[in-house]
Amino acid sequence: MSLFKKYRNRVIVSAIAIILIVVIGLTNRDRISLSAGERLVGNILTPIQRVFYGISHRSISLLEDLKNVGKLKEENERLKLKIAELEETNRHYEDLIGKEPYLKKEAELLKNTTYNLKSANVIGKEPGNWFDRFVIDKGLNDGIGKGDTVIQGIAKDDGVVKEGMVGRVVEVGDNWAKVISIIDENNKISFKSIRTQDGGIISGNIDGRLTGYLFDTKADIIKGDKLFTSGLGGIFVKDIYIGEVVEVEKKDEQLMKNIIIEPAVDFKKIYRVFIIPNDTVEGSD
Repeated sequence: MSLFKKYRNRVIVSAIAIILIVVIGLTNRDRISLSAGERLVGNILTPIQRVFYGISHRSISLLEDLKNVGKLKEENERLKLKIAELEETNRHYEDLIGKEPYLKKEAELLKNTTYNLKSANVIGKEPGNWFDRFVIDKGLNDGIGKGDTVIQGIAKDDGVVKEGMVGRVVEVGDNWAKVISIIDENNKISFKSIRTQDGGIISGNIDGRLTGYLFDTKADIIKGDKLFTSGLGGIFVKDIYIGEVVEVEKKDEQLMKNIIIEPAVDFKKIYRVFIIPNDTVEGSD
């Protein structure tokens, strides 16, 4: 049903009323008061005019509201995009703040190191809490080779940032490489105590620590001793910091002295590493 048909009677009555008012107005310009008939017509038509005026006013308001709704939707979408941008920026800043100590160590390491380091980002890891095996975003195209030593910058007790042992490269693609860390149970490292030069072998442990033994059962090894790679075995670059002895144990039935070592590197948080290409180092393990 069309709008005219729906309100046809009202429209006709209103039209007649308007015509009557106009006629009365034209024929009685000089009169101050209205006749009884004119007042009656006015009394009848006034409510009708009020209704139609209200309808007209509401229609205009509705059209304005519809226009405003469109503008509000556009503004809402614009604000949503702005909020998303701000949230992304905030995440970026939070990420930088969280990595600030790590980035400072990196900068200090690059300033202090004598090695030709290549940086790489960690892009994947095997399931589990520890970074015992993970993948980096550098490979053959970047000069990375199988057997290369992987390190991080770590701060020693004296505040000096040095190379901390992470692991070694075991597989290489054109633009990626797989790293096995020193906490992996299949990794074995020859070490020496910096204090006494006593040496031995350590390997990974499921709890993220290192366990090992000394070649000399009478070796002077104590809690707190610092261990470094020794340069034996042809696997790792020598003189890279491994960690600190936290426990020494020797059982009567065992000939070897056993030790537990806390790694210098935090193997729960590895974002980026440095690679020492073996072909650039003299005297690698």
